[in-house]
Amino acid sequence: MRERAELFRYVGLDVSADTLTGTYDLDGRTFVESVTFEGVKSLEAPAVVALAQLWYLVAGLSYYKAGAARRIDVGTTPLGTQGRRLLKAALSDGLGEFAFRNQIPLSDVTIEGRTGVEPFEPFVDTNRVLTPFGGGIDSVVTTEKMREHVDQTLFVVSPSTGRFTPLEETAAVTGLDVVRASRTLDPQIVRGDETFFNGHVPVTAMVTLLAAVAAVASGRGGVALSNEHSSSVANLRWYNSDINHQWSKSWNAENLIGRAIAERVGDELVVASYLRDRSELWVAQVFSQLEQYHHVFRSCNRAFTQVLDQRSPQWCGECDKCLFVNLVLAPFMSRSALRAIFSSEPLSDPARDAQLRTLVGLGAEHKPFECVGDPDESAVALTEVSHHEEWSDVTALIVLAHELRTERELSDLLEPQGTSRVPANWLR
Repeated sequence: MRERAELFRYVGLDVSADTLTGTYDLDGRTFVESVTFEGVKSLEAPAVVALAQLWYLVAGLSYYKAGAARRIDVGTTPLGTQGRRLLKAALSDGLGEFAFRNQIPLSDVTIEGRTGVEPFEPFVDTNRVLTPFGGGIDSVVTTEKMREHVDQTLFVVSPSTGRFTPLEETAAVTGLDVVRASRTLDPQIVRGDETFFNGHVPVTAMVTLLAAVAAVASGRGGVALSNEHSSSVANLRWYNSDINHQWSKSWNAENLIGRAIAERVGDELVVASYLRDRSELWVAQVFSQLEQYHHVFRSCNRAFTQVLDQRSPQWCGECDKCLFVNLVLAPFMSRSALRAIFSSEPLSDPARDAQLRTLVGLGAEHKPFECVGDPDESAVALTEVSHHEEWSDVTALIVLAHELRTERELSDLLEPQGTSRVPANWLR
């Protein structure tokens, strides 16, 4: 039986010209993480350091989770009112899936330490935008949609074990310059320990804050995220709280991060998701027309593991992510084109039937703990595909479509969904 730790401490953040190094302590056990940047000016400017401190606070959760300590002491790291709200939400909501899987409610955790921050006003060009790029359909669509409107550069984060080949090949198709960050996790976390708790952490929030650091360090006034509308939809309820695998991609997280950043560097730096008011089906429709990416993009998580020799060289065709991407592209692409991309056909694979039922909301389980759309989106996609003549031989799709009772139409999901923080100059 693993036991919870008592105290997690933020020991200190060291900032050099190109590297951030954060040190943490968990009941006397030290952890160190470093991130080295390429393509930016010095990280030592005051405004950049202020944003690096935000990253340091959220990045600490990768090590906090090992012991799920009851007390967190940020030490001399400035929190600020909005920074404290972000850290509390990243703890309670960003670690929600972790808490659920380990059955450790984190409502008893206290956060101690400094609250004041000194605001800075960096000079940034609002027409120069950094786009975090992951090599999947979302970031590809954001990149292409913004291409004619702003001066755009990609932002890519890689592990110290080496760059991700499918991501690099997809980025190369854009023809855009790339700003890079190489993240070196503490080896104790990478190899694990029998005394550690394990689970999901809000990685996207960490990457978003690294992108903000890189943007200000290179005079850019925007960070264009690629988190669509349904990323705010929870997987389940537990202890009267929503548990959302994609919390750090959610509308709530975007607003919390935006306010915490503004508290430190003002409103000139805009961090917003270009896809916030769009559905996964809208994204899939746009991507279906971007044929130059079809042979290289990858969304299968098995291609992006930390351990180099465990990375899959192609779509696995078995995971929920492969199945979902196959499903949302199917209304807009021919069956043969999809098979050429995936080298398999998850939608017609009987071994995927239970997963497919779960994706569309008919399974016994909640929505998978993966970056997939909400059940309504999946149900609408499946209903549409079931009407396509070329899929008429897949009886399981027809039967499943008859069980669905969705009131949404495909046309509804191709229209804007909800609100967005995207500035006008990204859209003109």
